[in-house]
Amino acid sequence: MFRKEVKSLTEILGQCLRENGLESPLQQTHVIESWEKVAGRVVARYTEEKFIRNQTLFVKISNPAMRADLSMMKTQLVNKLNQEAGAFVIADIRIY
Repeated sequence: MFRKEVKSLTEILGQCLRENGLESPLQQTHVIESWEKVAGRVVARYTEEKFIRNQTLFVKISNPAMRADLSMMKTQLVNKLNQEAGAFVIADIRIY
């Protein structure tokens, strides 16, 4: 017999993740891992810590000049990171 509602594996996995509350943490991990790709290797070399709390990405940069430059590029970084994740994951970046 054929089933009427045939779903792809990606739809089923997405639905399972959503139902168990694991979709958001997975997307947050993807945003943190894509920091080097979005910000660049030089910035990633000076990045010490990064974590997400309440839709805000906190990034610790050891170089003060680079910290000032990145502070001016916050909106661009937020847009690129959300685009990389494929969803609205973070709303702000705090660089310290």
